[in-house]
Amino acid sequence: MKDANPSYLKNHFLIAMPHMADPNFAQTVTFLIEHNAEGAMGLVINRPNGLNLADVLEQLRPDTLPPALCQSLPIFSGGPVQTDRGFVLHPTGLQFQATLELGELALSTSQDVLFAIADGHGPDKHVIALGYAGWEAGQLEDELISNTWLTCPADAHILFDVPYDQRLAAAAARLGVNLSLLTSQAGHA
Repeated sequence: MKDANPSYLKNHFLIAMPHMADPNFAQTVTFLIEHNAEGAMGLVINRPNGLNLADVLEQLRPDTLPPALCQSLPIFSGGPVQTDRGFVLHPTGLQFQATLELGELALSTSQDVLFAIADGHGPDKHVIALGYAGWEAGQLEDELISNTWLTCPADAHILFDVPYDQRLAAAAARLGVNLSLLTSQAGHA
């Protein structure tokens, strides 16, 4: 009998297995914003794209010099879809022009959140990304069956407090897994 209430992975981490061949996701951890029968959407949270908030603000507010703090706030490659579109993942509490509540977290997509962060009255904790990861209906489930990903419930500490280059290992450690001990070869019994 087919499960009438399928298990979806909204608010979970997707942890790329060492044999991940897709260069967009190799050695990444992705926060799943949505996962349902229509598909899934997430943000890669450990791959900076080389830009910082000051670079973005120079384009959005060319007549205003960004505060020096903005140079130390990295922008992440959230995924290969709509790489010109910005997303800010942050704890709930502050609302912006376009904010989606995700439980304990929120996702804001309007420029005012970037201005608020730069001006010192935005969320203290945040992940700023350009682009997102998307899966069509059934695609993520197929990848999970193929052992492409490990999953675990998301942890705000890993999202906001762990340095980005340690987030993959920290997410795997939540499962008791050391990715460096896993083979990069995929196989099935």
